[in-house]
Amino acid sequence: MSEVTIYHNPRCSKSRQTLQLLRERSIEPRIIEYLKTPPDADTLDAILEQLQLNAHDITRKGEAQYAELGLKQQLPDESRMRELLREHPILIERPIVVTKRGATIGRPPENVLKLL
Repeated sequence: MSEVTIYHNPRCSKSRQTLQLLRERSIEPRIIEYLKTPPDADTLDAILEQLQLNAHDITRKGEAQYAELGLKQQLPDESRMRELLREHPILIERPIVVTKRGATIGRPPENVLKLL
C-alpha cells in the first residue's frame, strides 16, 4: 500500500498535474476520488489536523454550490462547515496529498514536493 494518498478529482487540471508530478518521481499514490468517496467525519478531521487548517480554509468559495447553499451570505460555524464538506465534497479544495510527513493542498502542484 502506498504511503502517499491523493484526494483527487480527475476533472481538475491541478489535481491531474499533482498526480503526474508524483508519478514523475516514481510515486504511485493511493488515489481517492473524493467526489465518489467523500471523506467520513474522522477522515476529514484527520486531514484538517494534518493540514493544520480549518474547514473554511479548504472550502472552494468559487463553486456554484457555495453560493447555492447561501454560504456567501452566512458562514456556518466550524462544525457545520465540516458537515457541509462531507455532504457536498465538491466544496473541498483539491487536490489534497497526505503522507507520513503531513498533508498539503496541491495548489500549486509543487506544494507536494515538501512532503516527499
